[in-house]
Amino acid sequence: MDVSQYLEIFIDEAKEHLENLNTQIMNLEQDGENMDTINEIFRAAHSLKGMSGTMGFKRMQTLTHDMEDVFSKVRDGNIAVDTDMVDILFQCLDALEAYVANITETADEGDNDNAHLIKALGEILEKGAASEGGPSEKGEGGSDAAGGNEEAVSSGEGKHKWKQIKIGKVEQSAIEDAVKEGLNAFGISIFVQESCLLKAARAFLVFRAMEELGEVILSVPSVQDIEDERFDRDFSVIFLTDQPLEKVLDAVKNVSEIEDAVGDKVTFNEAGEEDGQGAEAGAAAKDSDAASKDKGTGAAGNTAGKNAQAGKGAGGKTEGKKAMGKPVVNRTVRVDIEKLDSLMNLVSELIISKNSLVSVAETEIGASSLAFNEQIEYLESVTTSLHESVMKVRMVPIESVVTKFPRMIRDLSKKLDKKMELYMTGEDTELDRTVVDEIGDPLMHLLRNSADHGLESAEIRAKRGKPEVGSIFLDAYQDGNNVVIEVRDDGNGIDVEAVKRKAVEKGKITQEQADAMSEKEAIDLLFQPSFSTAKQVSDISGRGVGLDVVKSKIESLSGEVEVRTKLGEGSTFTIRLPLTLAIIQTLMVIVGGEKYAISLGSIQTIENIPVSEVKTVQGKEVIYLRGNVIPLVRLTKELDVESLNAPDADLLVLIVKKGDRYAGIVVDELIGQMEIVIKNMGKFIGKSRLISGATILGNGEVALILDANALI
Repeated sequence: MDVSQYLEIFIDEAKEHLENLNTQIMNLEQDGENMDTINEIFRAAHSLKGMSGTMGFKRMQTLTHDMEDVFSKVRDGNIAVDTDMVDILFQCLDALEAYVANITETADEGDNDNAHLIKALGEILEKGAASEGGPSEKGEGGSDAAGGNEEAVSSGEGKHKWKQIKIGKVEQSAIEDAVKEGLNAFGISIFVQESCLLKAARAFLVFRAMEELGEVILSVPSVQDIEDERFDRDFSVIFLTDQPLEKVLDAVKNVSEIEDAVGDKVTFNEAGEEDGQGAEAGAAAKDSDAASKDKGTGAAGNTAGKNAQAGKGAGGKTEGKKAMGKPVVNRTVRVDIEKLDSLMNLVSELIISKNSLVSVAETEIGASSLAFNEQIEYLESVTTSLHESVMKVRMVPIESVVTKFPRMIRDLSKKLDKKMELYMTGEDTELDRTVVDEIGDPLMHLLRNSADHGLESAEIRAKRGKPEVGSIFLDAYQDGNNVVIEVRDDGNGIDVEAVKRKAVEKGKITQEQADAMSEKEAIDLLFQPSFSTAKQVSDISGRGVGLDVVKSKIESLSGEVEVRTKLGEGSTFTIRLPLTLAIIQTLMVIVGGEKYAISLGSIQTIENIPVSEVKTVQGKEVIYLRGNVIPLVRLTKELDVESLNAPDADLLVLIVKKGDRYAGIVVDELIGQMEIVIKNMGKFIGKSRLISGATILGNGEVALILDANALI
């Protein structure tokens, strides 16, 4: 069975399970006896183990298998949760994340066995076994040896569906030969959980587990039908092996989402019929050749094709797996069915509107009619609603990004020897998927800054009368058409004078410039490349190390970063992001004869300024508007084109704002407001500070989108 088709699903689900495990293990450390948390951890680990095995990632499966054993002992009350155990479990999660990262890049888990973690988990299990007063009763198959198999064997006869398999002469002869050689012939029925979504994948894992113990010679339904998921919740096999039935059933039931497995030895009576089959077996014998080709040969042939050792003997194992191409990740969004229903209705309305327009256009009245204009208005209304619905489908909670941060702060607390706590609100705030995928690293860096450079040591906090445990806050909320994310702490704050001294020392500014700088201008120095006030750069952070990367990343998402700080009390980094990047409202302008789009979100007002009011300060043009001195930016100079207007004509100025700073952008003409679809520039044009994308206008022309943030 080719499992490469499931690779993208595996990566998405593995990441979800790892996020869940991170959160739940954090909760477990706080409340080690909460059975809901323990059960949730066990379920997530069990699912992750099964998924890994299904895809053939043995190292990942082995590690999750041992983690599941530990969680099982915790659930049974045989092992108490302590900090050392939690540390090891978190190291295991890091190893699993590394596996997933490797699979994402290469479709292979790599060759790191993480033997030290396997050993550490084994020591935890030994400690648990010692506390029970005897050796572990865990069987070789990975689940408790006692109880499970007896239940399977003693299950009602109705579950032994394998007895309905029609065994032909070819299979009967193979079974008899195998028995003579000392092998066992078992009939086994396997039942998949009703909630299982990937039945074929689970069945594949069952076949793989069985092939490590022996050989499947017959399957109902056929292997091909099982691969194509043409079966209900169960399938049955005839199996040859040198292993006992209990071990085979253990291996099968150890597969994730397998509800049960029952079986027994296959025997034949004197008439050559399988015991328990009666007349069915006799009728089957007449069709043995056909059955062999249709089912037996199909199953055995497929099995042999997967099996490197396709002989009669048991123990054939899969030598390798089919190479899988690099998956395309982060391209899926889980969508509520109601949102899809809404989209479907709107598309239906769009088709109706299109048909109405065609009908009106074909009438004698023509396009100038009132009816035509009404249909245009209706079409506009439908497309606007469709746009809003599509945007809702693209929106995902930022929870998927922030769930890993409590664990990160826990680790930093130990590494830095500082007591700290992270408080988060607004995890359900939704952002466009493309933004969510990019926002994780900037937020992580800001949190690490707060932990390392923001929070003071316990001694200093005590002198200042602050609580021993430092507080870091991550708050997200929607503000109009933007999402605001704040990272703040109750630490030392930014020493503005120290920043100025460091800037002078590094030659970034002169002493005179430093003396004239406002607090805001001094803080902005932190966002310059390679600028830091840290005396030594740690591997965690230094205030300013990488903040230029944070700023550039946020601005590439059409967002902005603001900083507020008070020395001795703490700092707040505020990130403001647009809800969506796909479709925006813009003001269309003309500069040098070309059309450009500027986002309306950054434009405050539009002013007509006489040339006489333009002044020059330190060699730069400025205007004085309503009590503010605003620098002018002439787009003709930035774009290196000639203005269409006369030198003495009044200036058409767009007042734009970024944070608390303003700029006046001078354009030649205004066209009007327009909703546009952003198109990526791709590789056709190199990285431009000023151009953030392009759009196609109604008449087919291409207009560039100007990033006002880059001009301020």
